[in-house]
Amino acid sequence: MVVDIRGCNFSTTDSSLSSSNLSTVASLRASPASQSLGGLSRTGHTVVAVCLGFILVAGILNNSVALLIFAKFRSLWTPINVILLNISLSDILVCVFGTPFSFAASLHGRWLIGEYGCKWYGFANSLFGIVSLVSLSVLSYERYTVVLRSSQVDISDFRKAWLCVGGTWFYSLLWTLPPFLGWSSYGPEGPGTSCSVQWHLRSPTSVSYVLCLFIFCLLLPLLLMVYSYGRILMAIRRVGKINLPAAQRREQHILAMVLSMVSCYMLCWMPYGIMALMATFGSSGLVTPTASVVPSVLAKFSTVINPIIYVFFNNQFYRCFVAFMKCSEEPQSLHGEEHLTPRTPLSGVFPVHRQHSLSSSQHQILSGSRSAALCSRHNVRHTLVVHYAP
Repeated sequence: MVVDIRGCNFSTTDSSLSSSNLSTVASLRASPASQSLGGLSRTGHTVVAVCLGFILVAGILNNSVALLIFAKFRSLWTPINVILLNISLSDILVCVFGTPFSFAASLHGRWLIGEYGCKWYGFANSLFGIVSLVSLSVLSYERYTVVLRSSQVDISDFRKAWLCVGGTWFYSLLWTLPPFLGWSSYGPEGPGTSCSVQWHLRSPTSVSYVLCLFIFCLLLPLLLMVYSYGRILMAIRRVGKINLPAAQRREQHILAMVLSMVSCYMLCWMPYGIMALMATFGSSGLVTPTASVVPSVLAKFSTVINPIIYVFFNNQFYRCFVAFMKCSEEPQSLHGEEHLTPRTPLSGVFPVHRQHSLSSSQHQILSGSRSAALCSRHNVRHTLVVHYAP
């Protein structure tokens, strides 16, 4: 077994987990000076601390505003927005329970809260991160379902949305608890200022865990996103043949949003996944402590960028954000849409023939006209317009 105490990285050919635990304890008890040597310089630790400090402040601010807007405006309480809420919740939990510890460790150049704190940090960041990743893919599939199977969608049914949210947490726990049960382990990573799954271990259990984690928690969500948004773009192009000028502008807008979503997903998470595979299957020492810092910081940066792309670029949330900043009541446009059109995060204009019942307030408004009386006696098939609010 070879232990590189200087960079807090460990590589071993021994398949026993006791050797990994021994190396973890040794690294966490090493002196601050020895941990910095061969890893990051004092300047390097300072740069990482500045980046993590920005992520900490911006991530908490962005996601807190998103949660406050969601709590303030009842019109945003739709099934698909519940998934957006879950993304913001998981991201803010990363900022509160994870990032402060790595930020403090970077300031001091060493890990500060011991072995059990390291394991907790690795578990918490993995749990909340996978919840966010899976929620992004579930959101993309729900958007695809609303566009291409809109006749089967009930926009007032929250049961499915809460099942999706619960499913993301259960799925994440399914993949983050095994290191506590002997399938791989959590320990220091990079220059010793953060903790995660022990990518550098070469035991069969660790290698199989890393491979499964990459496939089922990173690659499959990405493929589902690409498939769902790809089908949405194809559907919008078909609609574009009917109303070419308006559809072309809408298609360009949707294409830009889809590229942003997929690109940010790959930018934030793919470097981390590739680094983990290189550390697991590459030659010993292929991934240096310095090289492993950048993918780790990029993964944490997703907590800042997710609310911007998935919340503040959403037309509904944007109008509510403006009203929130002006301390005004709910936007009038949302009141008008509340019962007349389904609020979905998809674009384009798609006719949907569905039974639509009027609310009591609408009956009162329309009761003075003859046409309203007829509508109140008979079932009417309305053509609903699905607006895009990415």
